[in-house]
Amino acid sequence: MRIGRLNLEIPVVMGILNITPDSFSDGGRFLARDDALGQAEAMLQSGASIIDVGGESTRPGAQQVSAAEEIERVVPIIEAIHNMTDAPVSIDTSKADVMRAAVEAGAAMVNDVRALREAGAVAAAADLGVVVCLMHMQGNPRTMQEEPHYEDVTLDVRDFLASRIETCIDAGIDRERMVIDPGFGFGKSYRHNVELLMNLRQLTDLGQPLMVGLSRKSMLGEMTGRDTGDRIPASIAAAVIAVQAGADILRVHDVAETVEALKVTQAIAKARQS
Repeated sequence: MRIGRLNLEIPVVMGILNITPDSFSDGGRFLARDDALGQAEAMLQSGASIIDVGGESTRPGAQQVSAAEEIERVVPIIEAIHNMTDAPVSIDTSKADVMRAAVEAGAAMVNDVRALREAGAVAAAADLGVVVCLMHMQGNPRTMQEEPHYEDVTLDVRDFLASRIETCIDAGIDRERMVIDPGFGFGKSYRHNVELLMNLRQLTDLGQPLMVGLSRKSMLGEMTGRDTGDRIPASIAAAVIAVQAGADILRVHDVAETVEALKVTQAIAKARQS
């Protein structure tokens, strides 16, 4: 699969750039244009292959913002990043209008935590012709952590993603344009997240590139007792586990550390093959 000029032959790192006042880890840090572009440039220099720009927080309890406000936040940043690098830019949104505006500004990928279930989203993704990431989420950001329940979290997530893939195919989106994401922390308890990570390889049977976002998540805080900003070592460990289980894209806050960890895992994998 290609995302812009990027070929997913080996696992890559997607750097998170939140243009929001209330994201769980870096809310408010990159609202100013210069700060956002400086962070994008720093992540690219550290080895990020994709920059994921978001204008609406999806942390537990987050409130929605209008499409107009989201567009105002993200479009100038996407345009500027697109003009300064060949690396693909992803738009983290669920709104059809934001998808269209972002792709017009230069985005090469749509990353949707609602898996194109919002009004007009599937049609917009089909029309735009870019890569889409379909993520599993039980409930919505405002309610998703209120007693989430599954019969079997891995099978339930797998069945959901399989269903969304078929819906997208029916709408005219080629399989070659679809990435899947199990949605760690989105409508899942600590036990659900651990079980899902243990069984992550089962999702590779769906035949789509797999994106994983474990960076600084609360499950890592529960494991280590560390606050959000102190979870870098735990995030690196989780990223390595995910890659060994078949992940193709790692969506992270801490790009340089993750890129170095991937260099080690890839060197060992290459040595085993020689």
